[in-house]
Amino acid sequence: MTQNGNSKNPVHGLWALTNRELKKWYKNPILLLMTTIVQPIIWLGLFGHAMNLGNLFTSNTITIPTNLGIPPQALAQLQEYFAGAPTQLLKQAFGTDSYISYLSVGMLSFIVLFTCMFSGMSIVWDRRLGFLNKVLSTPVARSSIILSKILNTVIRALIQAGVVLIIAYFIGPLVFGAAFTPINLLGVFAALFLLSTGLSSIFIFIAIRSTRMETQMAVMNLLNLPLLFTSNAMFPLKFMPDWLQDIAQYNPISWATDASRQLIINSSIDMTKLIQDFTYLGVFAIVFAGMGIVLSWRYLSK
Repeated sequence: MTQNGNSKNPVHGLWALTNRELKKWYKNPILLLMTTIVQPIIWLGLFGHAMNLGNLFTSNTITIPTNLGIPPQALAQLQEYFAGAPTQLLKQAFGTDSYISYLSVGMLSFIVLFTCMFSGMSIVWDRRLGFLNKVLSTPVARSSIILSKILNTVIRALIQAGVVLIIAYFIGPLVFGAAFTPINLLGVFAALFLLSTGLSSIFIFIAIRSTRMETQMAVMNLLNLPLLFTSNAMFPLKFMPDWLQDIAQYNPISWATDASRQLIINSSIDMTKLIQDFTYLGVFAIVFAGMGIVLSWRYLSK
């Protein structure tokens, strides 16, 4: 139905606002190149290889001294027995014999977090530039304003995660597990979709009442590193202190990363744990997206 040439369908308003947000991204060649190509290459090529903990295991073989009086035959057997020890230690620690693969999958959640961080900034800019006042004067629902910001962030985050996955495969190299099939990628992107929905909602509803860019930047800096380092994106939870494990197991980044690792690099899939991860992520996304919509009805004003 249309009136005076304008559609009353709420989806049209939602898509119009979402497309406006996306245009600011894909119509800026430098921003598009930096966020989708250069940034993933820097993170994986520099940070990933500089932090390659796998070299601690695979670059050092266990050598048994020959002056211990051990018969040559027994010494040869011992050397053969310990030859695969570094790789086994790596597998026990990270679930794979390639730490780059372990880190590459963690980078998917990592890039989603850093994309979602800036989702609230557009609310602040729209308020300061007067665009928010104009939108609030139209029949578009306030919930559509929030959902458009969330949808824009989710689309950008998933595209960048896909680029990270491709780059990781070629320059990592990313080693797929025995349980991997191409269909598993749908599960990976489903987990990242739920994660980015929840995270972007958090940063957006924090920015709803903010009028200063400095305030939002302070909030971003306060939340991003604790969320990253209290997760299993770069290091297994089992090696963290007990008090940190208690925090990390409730971190949504840990759930998304665990689900992605099971589907991409693990040799087998624990369906019970996988269903748990998706349940937690689903609740996380629904609760915080709902909070963002409710807060928009109450506090989003001119």
